[in-house]
Amino acid sequence: MKFILTTSQGIEDLAKREVEMLIEKAGLKGKAEEKPFGVEGRITAEIEKGYYFDEKGKKREFEIASFLNENSRLLHRVILHISSTRLTSLEKENALQGIYDFVFNSPIEKYVKVTESFAVRSFRKGDHEFTSIDIAKTVGSAIYDKLSQFGMPRVNLDHPSVIFRAEVIDDVFFLGVDTTGDSSLHKRPWRVYDHPAHLKASIANAMIELAELDGGSVVDPMCGSGTMLIELALREYKGRITGIEKYKKHLNGAKMNALAAGVLDKIEFIHGDATKLSQYIESVDFAISNLPYGLKIGRKSRIPELYMKFFSELSKVLEKRGVFITTEKKAIEKAFEENGFTIIHHRLVGHGGLIVHLYVIK
Repeated sequence: MKFILTTSQGIEDLAKREVEMLIEKAGLKGKAEEKPFGVEGRITAEIEKGYYFDEKGKKREFEIASFLNENSRLLHRVILHISSTRLTSLEKENALQGIYDFVFNSPIEKYVKVTESFAVRSFRKGDHEFTSIDIAKTVGSAIYDKLSQFGMPRVNLDHPSVIFRAEVIDDVFFLGVDTTGDSSLHKRPWRVYDHPAHLKASIANAMIELAELDGGSVVDPMCGSGTMLIELALREYKGRITGIEKYKKHLNGAKMNALAAGVLDKIEFIHGDATKLSQYIESVDFAISNLPYGLKIGRKSRIPELYMKFFSELSKVLEKRGVFITTEKKAIEKAFEENGFTIIHHRLVGHGGLIVHLYVIK
């Protein structure tokens, strides 16, 4: 079985590693590859079918897609791959006709019964003469026409039994069955309070992976709605987990989220200012945070001073490593340098329509 897996741009290597670990954990054989056709934010995985015996001794097929959906921390979608190709034309009529022909000639009938309702969800990225709506209509028509050879197809746009996902990213076309559904995996069910600029849970987990935690204490000094802390606690992390937040509204929201996730008792929340960090903690092994930047802080002119004050305080208490993301490359690197920190890893990550800088420091 082949899958197209989606994640945040810039963490494909970490997601690939997670998927391979999950395949091994399930006792299955398979492999994953980053960036099929060079497309960022995508991974392919080929996994052999597996079987198990239920409580009645009946042999059943292992539900690989369900397993990935339930256990991945870094993926956004698990899509059962049907077919994929490069588009040979970017002209509107030719490209859409090419997509129609390609879908019509794909083995659609293997993935949906004529008696099942279906819908198409589309995604487009890049410079094209057509829209995502055009893609959905074209693919939907091709699927309907193909299934009409076997009976009367059923379309249900609101509550389909089968969701086909069609993506055009630059000159690459992907078609598959979306096993995740209409809500991405990064939209955690525990999020009952939304910070105006909350961190995607997938990126939070990528940052946790890059921190290489060893059981030591962890602080998020600007914890917002608590994403980093909650995801860490859900891993059953044994070290001390502390969150500091300046604004009571967000701190209360973080507590609500932690309560909804069932981990409120595993996190210490402090109402405080990160630029006075040493007043709240004497020492901490790891610091991980989505720092304020851009619209999150209101006036960007405040950022250099904020970062300088914060990293001055962090230098007094941090024992091992810190992991941070921001768009403000110049301001944060200056704060690192002037406060004695060394950058040991840097990468670019796509988040909320922006490309942010992710740093690991010591």
